[in-house]
Amino acid sequence: MGDPGDEVVDICRDLLRIDTTNTGDNATSAGERAAAEYVAGKLGEVGIAAEIYESAPGRASVVARLEGTDPSRDALLVHGHLDVVPAQADEWTAHPFGGELRDGFLWGRGAIDMKDFDAMVLAVARDWARTGVRPPRDIVLAFTADEEAGGGYGAHFLVDKHRDLLDGCTEAVGEVGGFSYTVTEDLRLYLVETAEKGINWLRLHARGRPGHGSMVHDDNAVTAVAEAVARVGRHRFPMVMTPTVRAFLEHLSDALGVDLDPDDPEIAIAKLGPIANLIGATLRNTANPTRLEAGYKDNVIPSRASATIDCRTLPGQAELFLEQLREVIGPDLEIEHVQRQPALETTFDGALVDAMAAALRAEDPGARPVPYMLSGGTDAKAFQRLGIRCFGFAPLRLPPDLNFSALFHGIDERVPVEGLQFGVRVLDRFLRTS
Repeated sequence: MGDPGDEVVDICRDLLRIDTTNTGDNATSAGERAAAEYVAGKLGEVGIAAEIYESAPGRASVVARLEGTDPSRDALLVHGHLDVVPAQADEWTAHPFGGELRDGFLWGRGAIDMKDFDAMVLAVARDWARTGVRPPRDIVLAFTADEEAGGGYGAHFLVDKHRDLLDGCTEAVGEVGGFSYTVTEDLRLYLVETAEKGINWLRLHARGRPGHGSMVHDDNAVTAVAEAVARVGRHRFPMVMTPTVRAFLEHLSDALGVDLDPDDPEIAIAKLGPIANLIGATLRNTANPTRLEAGYKDNVIPSRASATIDCRTLPGQAELFLEQLREVIGPDLEIEHVQRQPALETTFDGALVDAMAAALRAEDPGARPVPYMLSGGTDAKAFQRLGIRCFGFAPLRLPPDLNFSALFHGIDERVPVEGLQFGVRVLDRFLRTS
């Protein structure tokens, strides 16, 4: 029988070596089917029935249900995605799909986003199957495709086409929560995601009069879109204090022993060091230009120019944000919605939260769980459509000096082996008591 603390490393390494790059284009995305077959195989080896659901050729998700001891209770959904964002190998210290074990870390694209949690879930489920453990209620395991491009071929597909697989699920846990932030040697905050910003990926389109590049030209679409992009990129939207962010800042203020100025919380957030950017982005709506497209020849002024803007909105702010954005870009540019999904927010209370806190403290006496808002988005946006209460809880104890937030979609993504094994122990305790 394999020890889950050892097995999680092997499983995570195997998953990292499967290139599941999601480009957002079915023609160039890769590996999700192979990863789904690996996951289904690992579950099948120990007698857990798992089914693969393909939304398009190669775009595959896996779902399994662990039967609980109390059929009268609502089920818990535990979800993780199998796809990863692209990686350029020449930018990395280790090959992004090598699964290299070095300096106490597993290196590879997806190491913390989020094949580490996928591996934890598989290691716990396999250990339970081998030893005859049953959870107190049904647990639905979902390993999804396409999270990195909005989940249309993954979580949203399951919700739309296979809703019966999620019958009875009222709560869910997924990625980007339960990780540690070291305050002192004896105190670590563990950030549990209770909210996440909404996604609104936009394209701005400017139109003008085409012409020769050598002429004086006042109606230039490239100029119009460039000026709008520059304004958006430099603009700072007003600060809005949501309940989750306020609660986090109060915990932070107490832990750091500093007074919280509600009118200027960025002073307290600046003390967070490596995760300051992650938390700071939840104080306001944001809009970041990410792509530009215009022209077809060096000496031709095109009639159209476009820009992509990655917008993230706070709970309850989506419509007001669009009004504010229109004021920034001006009245003449067309706005196209490419991807639009709502923000989420729940409270930091209840039996599930109590089980998270107890599991963390059992493995780390210095643990202090706190709620926080994720500046990005997850598959929770799909599952909340069914009324499921969603949390981010993929537990990791991190080295104090690791710049965790910079690893998401960054180069040299890696997960500490000890943190991975800590996560297995916490997840096992949590799921046994949730």
